[in-house]
Amino acid sequence: MEKSFSSKIGVLLAAAGSAVGLGSIWKFPYVVGENGGGAFIILYIACSLIFGLPLVMNEFLIGKLSGRSAYGAYRAVSGTSRWQWLAWTNLLSVMAIMCFYFLVTGWCIYYMVEAASNTFVGMDAKALTAHFETFEGHAPVMIIYAIVAIVLTASVLWFDVNKGIERLSKILMPLLFLILIFMAVHMVFLDGGSTGLRYLFEADFSKITSKVVLQAMGLSFFTLSVGVGALVTYGGYMPKDQNVTSTSVQMIVLVLIVSLLAGMIVFPAVFAYGFSPSEGPELTFVTLPAVFQHMISPTVTCTIFFALMCVAAITSTISMMEVMVAFFCDATANTKKPLNRHQTVIVVSVIQVITNTLCILSMTGHADWLTVMGLNLFDSANAFSTNFLIPVGALGAALFTGWFVPKARYQGSRWGSFLYLVMLRWLVPIAIVIVFLESVNII
Repeated sequence: MEKSFSSKIGVLLAAAGSAVGLGSIWKFPYVVGENGGGAFIILYIACSLIFGLPLVMNEFLIGKLSGRSAYGAYRAVSGTSRWQWLAWTNLLSVMAIMCFYFLVTGWCIYYMVEAASNTFVGMDAKALTAHFETFEGHAPVMIIYAIVAIVLTASVLWFDVNKGIERLSKILMPLLFLILIFMAVHMVFLDGGSTGLRYLFEADFSKITSKVVLQAMGLSFFTLSVGVGALVTYGGYMPKDQNVTSTSVQMIVLVLIVSLLAGMIVFPAVFAYGFSPSEGPELTFVTLPAVFQHMISPTVTCTIFFALMCVAAITSTISMMEVMVAFFCDATANTKKPLNRHQTVIVVSVIQVITNTLCILSMTGHADWLTVMGLNLFDSANAFSTNFLIPVGALGAALFTGWFVPKARYQGSRWGSFLYLVMLRWLVPIAIVIVFLESVNII
């Protein structure tokens, strides 16, 4: 089966889809709300360009140099198996992330169906909180919707790379932008919406603390999808004549635009109707549906918003699950019974159904014994991937290229290569270590 993208735009849209999913549209608004608005956004943009760009370039480059998935890339580029632990770290990261990504994607699908069914009409924030808590405690329903998300993702990955991932990315990403722009324009012209825009774009640097700076760095790493092997895998599918630097810059610009458009949807709506911008993760599933009830055509507005969330979530789950599919295909290629793509998609889907079911049972209290260090499986998977596996994967990839892969260092001009090397050897690793230490409350 075909294992490369047929066009440069296909790589860009697929990689951007991986990055802009739940990170940009679900996580970005509530983290901005918790950290003071405009000044935080400036920090986030700066961190994405200064620290995120070298990491994105690096992972694309590792994949392109090898033409392999994360499983084979580090061995092919370095000529040794000593860095194979990075591939396994990427695999563990993706498996942990998908334990909650499919769950949240299921939430988005459920809420889109509920919104289209007029369920939320007339509900205030208190009623919506109770509705979410009831749903969150109903294991069978959550399992069904998580399985729906898994099946939708698997149906795309069933086809080869350019007929599945690339083709769908060319449809979903323009659709995502159209819905974002439509929603943003609608929200900006609400009475009182200008207050939300001021919150989003006016920089009050008195709110900046060392913790806020570290939050901005951590969010930039999360939203750019580094450290999990997705960009390495997509880099392996790149056409040979595709420029890594320009693709990386374009991808980051797309991610930043999507993040800002998401903010332009959330904050004008929240301020227009007197809600708090710092509601945390509940902002998406409680506060915004409550806001929509005050608008003209609340059913239509709410349905379109959760359709947007579903599109964003599916673009992320596709890239995450592709890391596993490509990994197992490559890992079994030289065995007596290699797995083809269809077999691997089935195996990975079954693994996801099992792990997500266990996470849901643990989260809803139906299996209290399923805990890790006192946390249910959902929370432990989230914490372990975000606080440990992703930083380790990103740090390892930076050190791998910066110190041990001479042929990967020199891209473009000598001056540009020198800066790239300095960033990967010193500045980016130091930033990752600091964010890691902050995430585990050591600093």
